[in-house]
Amino acid sequence: MSEYARKPLSVGQRRQLLKQRRQAAQKKGHQQPQQGLPQKDSLSRKAVAKQRVHASASQRSAQGLISLRVQRSAQLSRASVARSSNGRQLQSVNGLSAIPEISSPGTRKKGRNLRPQRKPSWIQNILRLSLLGLGISTIAGTAIALLHPEPPSGTLASSKLQAQKNASGKASGSEGVNGETPFDTAATLPILNPDKELKDAKVKIQAIAAAQKDLVAGMFFYNPETGAYLDLAGDKAFSAASTIKLPILVAFFQAVDAGQVRLDESLVMRKDLVASESGVMQYQPVGTKYSALETVDQMITISDNTATNMLIDRLGGIAALNQRFKSWGLTQINLRNPLPDLQGTNTVTPKDLSTLMLKLGQGDLLTPRSRDLALDILRRTVTQTLLPPGLGAGSTIAHKTGDIGPSVGDSGLIGMPNGQRYVATVFVKRPHNDPRAQELIRQISKISYQALSNSSRSAPAAVTTSTAQVLP
Repeated sequence: MSEYARKPLSVGQRRQLLKQRRQAAQKKGHQQPQQGLPQKDSLSRKAVAKQRVHASASQRSAQGLISLRVQRSAQLSRASVARSSNGRQLQSVNGLSAIPEISSPGTRKKGRNLRPQRKPSWIQNILRLSLLGLGISTIAGTAIALLHPEPPSGTLASSKLQAQKNASGKASGSEGVNGETPFDTAATLPILNPDKELKDAKVKIQAIAAAQKDLVAGMFFYNPETGAYLDLAGDKAFSAASTIKLPILVAFFQAVDAGQVRLDESLVMRKDLVASESGVMQYQPVGTKYSALETVDQMITISDNTATNMLIDRLGGIAALNQRFKSWGLTQINLRNPLPDLQGTNTVTPKDLSTLMLKLGQGDLLTPRSRDLALDILRRTVTQTLLPPGLGAGSTIAHKTGDIGPSVGDSGLIGMPNGQRYVATVFVKRPHNDPRAQELIRQISKISYQALSNSSRSAPAAVTTSTAQVLP
């Protein structure tokens, strides 16, 4: 046991002993180096100096970054104010591009990094200009196609026929509605072979007509596929009555094909155009509007005289229409007065009207679409009391009738069950409203149909028109 254990120390003695021990420990520490600590040699001093240099550089970089961000923020603020004032995109300040945002890897934002814009190379400029030109040409082509659509294929029966029409139009110097060159100036007239005349049928018709006192008949029937025909006073002029609406119908659709008239445009019924007799438009208030297609439909199907006068006015007037009729090679169709023309001053010949129907059916005068529309309207003619009753079962007819006091007639395109078609026009001059004229037309229609039908079965097909075209 130690002496401290044997004899307890007082408080003062304990304090004194602790003081002595501390002094001894301090004295010992100054005499011996601390264990486990590196010596501060020249190498350690260089490392400390290098650390101080890095710390100073990091501090300066941080200060520069802060300054750069402050400068960029100021530039972006000034550019934003400029963009809001003039609506332009962000522009560089003082000719310099906007300073990109610099961020450390730990604080980088998601999305596209902003980088300084590079000046495009000449190859990139050429590619951009090429793409721009291609885009502009595509847009321009689309606009042209929408504003000026290409005509449907098969505008005419053949390209050769079109060339003939153009050449003939330039040679004649004639003009159509509103000074436009007519759609067709070539005369597609039948080539009549005397051997193809249906003489037996003609003799029968002459006998029936001669038995009717004071009735004068004129007719022209023709099958372009066989060349068979019937001609009785075919070149004699008759009062046209409402058959004058047939060439007006063709002229109307020619104007549509030329872009002069739109089917959906509005026509106003003026007071000076209102006509009595046939039609229902006359009972509507002046100023009533009708579409052009509705007007032409009424002119043919129910033979509306007011509709006819509205179309004469829309197509340029009487003189312009007569000029157009003559451009077709049909010199005996003469429009002299508006409808109803009860005195019969408007005149036609049976041969000219049949030739017009032939040209319409062959597609010489109209585009296929307009031809089909015109024939569809003619098939819906309400009056079916003249040529139709004389036709056989399975036949079809697209036609227009005319009936005034001194004259009655019918002209149409007739389809037979064997697929062949022929044109037929017949007029009868009569005492005022004599009903015998209608019956004579029905008998002529029946005799002619039987003769043409028989000839179509026995005779070989032949091309018999001056333009070598066959009815479709």
